[in-house]
Order: sequence, then structure tokens, then C-alpha cells
Amino acid sequence: MKQKRTLWTLLAVLLIASLALAACTSPAEPTTPPVEEPVEEPVEEPVEEPVEEPVGDFDCTGVNAGDTISMLYQWSGEEEAKLTAILQPWMEACGVTVVPESTRDQALLDTRVQAGTPPDIAFWNVPQLTQYADQLVDMNTLGANAANYAGYWGDIGTVDGRWLGLPVKADVKTLIWYSPANFDAAGYVVPTSWDGLVALVDQMVADGNVPWSMGFESGDATGWTGTDFIQDILLVTQGPDYVNQIIAGEVPYNDAGVREAYEIYGKWAMDPAYTVAGAEGTLSTGFNDAILKVFSDTPEAYMVKQSGFASGTLLGTYPDKVYGVDYDFFGVPGAQGLQGGSDWLMAFNDTPAVRSLIKYLSSDKGGEMWAQIGFDLSPNAKGNQSYTSEENANKAALLANATGFTPDIGDSIPGGFGSAEFSGITDYVNGEELGAILDTIAAAQADALTQ
Repeated sequence: MKQKRTLWTLLAVLLIASLALAACTSPAEPTTPPVEEPVEEPVEEPVEEPVEEPVGDFDCTGVNAGDTISMLYQWSGEEEAKLTAILQPWMEACGVTVVPESTRDQALLDTRVQAGTPPDIAFWNVPQLTQYADQLVDMNTLGANAANYAGYWGDIGTVDGRWLGLPVKADVKTLIWYSPANFDAAGYVVPTSWDGLVALVDQMVADGNVPWSMGFESGDATGWTGTDFIQDILLVTQGPDYVNQIIAGEVPYNDAGVREAYEIYGKWAMDPAYTVAGAEGTLSTGFNDAILKVFSDTPEAYMVKQSGFASGTLLGTYPDKVYGVDYDFFGVPGAQGLQGGSDWLMAFNDTPAVRSLIKYLSSDKGGEMWAQIGFDLSPNAKGNQSYTSEENANKAALLANATGFTPDIGDSIPGGFGSAEFSGITDYVNGEELGAILDTIAAAQADALTQ
């Protein structure tokens, strides 16, 4: 019994020892899974989606921010700055960048077109619409708004039934500048008809006053103010269709209607009773000096026929003169339409940005911006109420009410015609026989238009 009890005692001791050992042993640390570093997914740059809706006053449909338009034009300095100001709101709204180039050399444009690398847009003159007709995109295709332009603008910009040019800028030439103060002091009234103008001129002569200052000296271009005057006389006596027929070669320059216009002009341009210093004054007086003679403190004449830039010339010398008091203008009375210079947008490429630009310039907003900036006049009629100066507003009213608009004949007929016209009128004022002069100019006209 004693042996059995000893065995159980030994077993109990071993059991207690094993339990104590287990209690003193630390439990196993749990296994922690490795921490996985987050994997960075590639971030895609946001893609600029083309605009599909108008942005305020601008139609940017299809344009991507950062699109560019290359432009070639003849403007520089203040003129270029005005164009930039007109385009700036559109560029900001649509995100378009303009890449401009300025040159007076049309040969550069010719070279680009012939090489197949023309600019997207060129602002140039009427003859180039015909010259580049095969390379130009139709304005209708590009979304131009024809409703904002008088019908004659569409006629001028159309070649073989295609509307290829959008008129953007105009300068009116069919103007007679005078001093209201001087007219009032002498008792003269602005005439409203051609016969009234002729009567006024004759009355001034009868009063011992000189009606006209007609100097046309201008270096190699001497005579251009005279040919401008003759074209305005043609608008009175024959009308704009006749002028356009001269440009097209359908009426020869030695036609009886042209001769009549020269004779009317010659009476005034050669006689010292009618113009300052007679023929000698017409030939030797610079065209800018001719303007100043009407507005000097002691005026030498009462009127000068000159383009819209005349006020800039006189204010450059007489900055204190006030429009409507010291200087003003009226349209050549009796003229059937206006003569003037114009600049045209022509498109060589059809892109969303080009379409957007043309929609802007031909829109109500485009016309308003052009007028507000005052870059001459806008053919876009929606600008008529937005001019910031009374002078420009009155010029715009003449343009808006015109029944036609004719480009300068000399600028429109290529080759040596312009030089022949300048030489011819100079020879005429010098006293040479008119018939032979007109025959020579007509020959230059025919030669230029058959090349």
C-alpha cells in the first residue's frame, strides 16, 4: 500500500510540474501579414473636348483650346494694335492663338500660295479674291452671316458665283471737308445736290473766294487725289455700274463719260479762281498741305475733297480744332454710291477655328467691336450704333445709306494702269491734249486686263 501511494504521489508531482512549466512558457506571437505598399495607378491627363456650344457672344463650336490661326495682313503699328483689340475677346473665349505676320509686299502672299503653304487667313484687297479664287474657301461654307452686310458688299466679294471675301474694313473717299465756322461767317450752306455744289462753287468765285484746295503732289503717286476726284464725278454723272464696267474693261477709259468727268475736274483744278494757285498749285502742293490750307487760321480755300483720313492730318497740325465746329464733311452731293478703300478677309483653310473667327467678325458682336475700337469703318451694319466718335458715326451713316460702293479704279486694274492714270491726269493739268491722254490710259487698261 505504501508503494502504491508513493507512485500516485510521484505522478501528482510530475503533473503539477508540467502544469507549472506550461504556465511559465510565453504563448507564440501571432503572425502579422506583410504590409502591402499601395500601387499608384497612372493618372491620365484630361483631354480638352471640342466646344460644342456657343460661349457667350462667340460660337466656338469644334474649337480646342490652344488651336492656332495663321494670319497675313498689311497693317502695322496702331492699325495692327486695333485689330488685336478687336480679336482679343474672341481669342479669350475660344482659346485660340493667332499667329500674325505683317507685310506690305503682296509677293510674299503670292509665294506662299504658289508653294501650297498659304496662311489660314489673309486680309488683303479686292483683286486678290479673283487672283486666288481657286484656293479660297467659300464664305457660305464657313458660316459667314450675309444678313449683316448691304447687298453691294456681297456683289464685290463674289467671284464666278462664289462668295469668297468678307469685307472687314472700309474707308470712304467720297467726302468734301469744310469748316462750318467759315461757312457760317460767309453765309454758305452745305449743298444737297450736284447742281447745288456747282452753284455754291460759282457763288464763292463771284464773292472773290477760292472754293477748292486741290493739290495732288505725292512723289511717284502724284495725281492720285485727282483720279479719286474724277471717280467721284463719275459716280455723280454715270453711277457705280459705269465705274465697275471701267474696272472690268467693259467701258474703255477713253469713253465720252470719262472725258466729261475730266473736263469738269479740269475747270476747277487749273483755274486760280477755283483752286489755290491754279494748275501750278494743283501740281506742286502736297496732298496733306492741300488739306491744311482749308483749316489754317487764315484759310486759303473753303473746301477740299479728300478721304476719311483728312481729319487726322488737320488735327496733327491743329490739335485744338473741334469736329462739327471747326471742321466737318459732307458726302459729294449727287453721288450714286460711294468710292472707297476696303480690306477683305479671305480664307485658304477650313478649320473649326477659322469658322469660329468668321462667324465672330460677321456677327452682331463682331460689328459692334470693330466700331467701338474705331478701326476705320465696319461694313458690318450691326456696328452702326457703336461708334464712339461723332465723326466716325457720321461716316458710317453715309456708308450705311449708300446704294453702292466702288473700289478705286487704279487699285483695281492690275499692271501698269495705275501709273498710266497718274501720269495722264498730271499731263492733263499741265495743259496737254485730253484725247491723246485718255487714249494712252485706255491702252494701258486694255493691256492690263488681257494679261
